[in-house]
Amino acid sequence: MAKKQKKTSPNTIAQNKRARFDYHISDTVEAGLELMGWEVKSLREGKGQLTDSYVFFKNGEAFLLNAQIQPLISASTHFVTEPTRSRRLLLHKKEIAKLRQAAEQQGYSVIALSLYWKNHLVKCQIGLGKGKQQHDKRETEKQRDWNRQKQRLMQTK
Repeated sequence: MAKKQKKTSPNTIAQNKRARFDYHISDTVEAGLELMGWEVKSLREGKGQLTDSYVFFKNGEAFLLNAQIQPLISASTHFVTEPTRSRRLLLHKKEIAKLRQAAEQQGYSVIALSLYWKNHLVKCQIGLGKGKQQHDKRETEKQRDWNRQKQRLMQTK
């Protein structure tokens, strides 16, 4: 029997599921992305990945690093394409200052959680996270297994 895949919303491009497993996410912020034309075309085809991506700050700006957008063969013949280039995040200065302060002073990590469409624009949800200990990860797995088991019990009745 084939496994049922979770249905994601049609607006979701990519999710970083590993981030929610490895970090306690305390605060989330929506940011725009500065993309090139071939990157938007590739994202429309669903060729984006956020695994191991994070946000870093330089010269008062925020950049998304290690997010992969694979180029389409037909759409990017005359561009020099770099799938893992750093992309600028479009945030207000107050938001950048708040995220930077939390990352530098309070020991938080700034992680990309998901990419999605909002109207015709690509948005990135970023979150402030504290790293989980090994025992916290085990607790998360137990909770997930228990929720799965509850769903099975409710379906059989």
